[in-house]
Amino acid sequence: MKSLFRIAGFTPYVLILFLNAMTDLGHKIVLQNTIFKAYTGSELIILTAVVNGMILLPFIFLFSPAGYISDRYPKTKVIKYASLLAVMITILILASYYMGWFWMAFGLTFVLAAQSAIYSPAKYGLIKEMVGNDKLAGANALVQAVTIISMLAGAVVYSLYFEKLLGDASTDPSEILKHIAPLGYLLIGASVMEFLLANRLAGLAAGVDPGSSFHVKRYSNLSYLKENLGAMFENRTVWLSIVGLSVFWGISQVVVAVFGDFLKESLGVTNTVVAQGLLALSGLGIIIGSLLAGRVSRNHIETGIIPLGALGIALSVYVLPSLESMWGIGLDIFLFGVFSGLFIVPLNSLIQFA
Repeated sequence: MKSLFRIAGFTPYVLILFLNAMTDLGHKIVLQNTIFKAYTGSELIILTAVVNGMILLPFIFLFSPAGYISDRYPKTKVIKYASLLAVMITILILASYYMGWFWMAFGLTFVLAAQSAIYSPAKYGLIKEMVGNDKLAGANALVQAVTIISMLAGAVVYSLYFEKLLGDASTDPSEILKHIAPLGYLLIGASVMEFLLANRLAGLAAGVDPGSSFHVKRYSNLSYLKENLGAMFENRTVWLSIVGLSVFWGISQVVVAVFGDFLKESLGVTNTVVAQGLLALSGLGIIIGSLLAGRVSRNHIETGIIPLGALGIALSVYVLPSLESMWGIGLDIFLFGVFSGLFIVPLNSLIQFA
């Protein structure tokens, strides 16, 4: 994998991915921790699920325009302007924290996710343009690992400072935001650094499709969606990979949504560092699983590890509700991550290769 960093622009690109994931996750962690502190039972589960839904829905609604932007314009420029937009959004998020506007901060989750949805096709599409087909699997494994490391770091850093700033000051969501408002500066700082690094990609060659066009009417009447689905179903490998990834992320979101209430009810855990730390173990597992997947896919995309990953995910989710010790839950979540890495890396590579 050392050879990847000899490719022009790859190092700032990896740093951009790291900062982008930390920014996206940071606000989500703040909101999830606020909800975890302020609510219990069904309210906790529903609000956590809504937060995760607000993050995922823009990727569905903006699928067609995001793809058009990625094809029509140089991906490096898309990354640059999307990073600048992130700076503006994080400034609004900081203001919502200081004013204690919980529902505004809640809504800005959707806005930040929309920015990420527009950003995503260019960000990940650039991988193939930079490294080519031969190093695609290895690059995907590294990208996956870097993204998860960022998520781990974000979960720990934001939760530690969240607990330090809040203490036992309040359980009211608006008051909680006022106490932890300085965390907004971390979001702004990460997005500013991301924008500065994005400027270093500007000189890289990036493929564009000048003939690409986008019509709002065709988007509103779902014509683009039908065409994209049709193209997807023409390639069996692509649509099976998408179905597999969709099922995985669906399972993951359910686990995240109920995990906080599960810890409160089963173990009496109310510390967000413990809750996020346990979830972070899945991220550590994904890093290991991704690196293992990259190692066995050095010269080709190894599809044999996909069913192994799927079986491991199913078993770890099945066992989780019956566990009653912190160590057992931590080990199970970690193994869930390892098998997830084995599952998603080859599927992402198959989609990009096709």
